[in-house]
Amino acid sequence: MLPQQYQKITTNGVRGMILARLETGPIAWVDGVAMRMTSDQAVEEYAWLGSAPALREFIGGRTPAELREMSFTVSNKDYEGSITIKSKDMRRDKLGMITVRVNQLADRAMDHPAKLLSALMIAGESTVCYDGQYFFDTDHSEGDSGVQSNDITFDISDNGTGGTAMAPNVETVARAILAGIQQIYSFKDDRGEPMNQGANKFQVHVPISFMGVALEAVTSLLTGGGNTNVLPALKGKFEVEVVPNPRLAWTTKIAVFRTDDAAKPFIVQEEDIPDVVALGEGSEYEKLNKEQLFGIDWTGNVAYAYWQHACLVTLQA
Repeated sequence: MLPQQYQKITTNGVRGMILARLETGPIAWVDGVAMRMTSDQAVEEYAWLGSAPALREFIGGRTPAELREMSFTVSNKDYEGSITIKSKDMRRDKLGMITVRVNQLADRAMDHPAKLLSALMIAGESTVCYDGQYFFDTDHSEGDSGVQSNDITFDISDNGTGGTAMAPNVETVARAILAGIQQIYSFKDDRGEPMNQGANKFQVHVPISFMGVALEAVTSLLTGGGNTNVLPALKGKFEVEVVPNPRLAWTTKIAVFRTDDAAKPFIVQEEDIPDVVALGEGSEYEKLNKEQLFGIDWTGNVAYAYWQHACLVTLQA
């Protein structure tokens, strides 16, 4: 019998490792900002219905309102990630490197929606959403909403805070986050009615350069100057989660998203859950190449949804 460190790793064993890793789920923040939609065809159409009217005094009978409708489509794309492992290494994986590589492959698959969503955030000021405006834009308008902006600036000098736009202090970031929340609260639906007045949970995506000050902004009771920190002081009214997002190349921007509503800022459309492909021991591929192939397939896409639950805040001095 071979020593434990030379135990042969089987094809089914590797496939099982991938499936077990995939069961741990996607990157945690994804479900906070994205609606998951199941797809069974190449292209899915989404129709947004406008808001119901506010109540009115019952005079002269009922006056039913017709709901406005807007629609857009999302096309699925095929994605895959694969690795090959030499058959001889399957027989003598004494350092456990196969396990490491297999787990990395599964982690990449679980991270894929987060990667696609981060790309949407970055492109939000130059890519249109369902209303024909850029997702982050200064002139959204639907029905009786009036012109609304979810792309705002936070002037450090006017707000009496410190640091610079690229290196803000804790108080600056805290107040910039609050400005984004305030802007989301101001949005009106197509009937001219407030639509976010019940919001109390938010997710804030920041570049890594803002990581330290952003985390302090939502946890420290006092700022560096000894003043009361505004966000922790409002705990109980608002719950703010900071997501340091390494994919954001921003230097002066943060993005605030509402997360406590069924409607979300983004859509993750999935035709299939990640599917594991194994060309393993005894396969034609293995016989010809003396190696085994393991892959993960994912079919789906991401898209912009409710811009009204998002606000981009640009710091400026």
